[in-house]
Amino acid sequence: MSLKITDDCTSCDACVSVCPNTAISAGDVIYVINPAACTECVGAEDSPQCQMVCPADCIVVGDVESKDVLMARYHSLHG
Repeated sequence: MSLKITDDCTSCDACVSVCPNTAISAGDVIYVINPAACTECVGAEDSPQCQMVCPADCIVVGDVESKDVLMARYHSLHG
């Protein structure tokens, strides 16, 4: 897993549309990031777009993954 959303999430929906991998969805209370689809925007953008638009600053790095792992995941998602 790369990024995760903390309990500080206000469910504002800002992060959903900017995710190039559609990895973010509504959870029971707050939004969640699917770790199998999150690449921290590696392969699509220079930095994680969800973090840039989050007004609550509640998207943080979870388990650290190498850029090679993230790029491989991006290619597996986008062919």
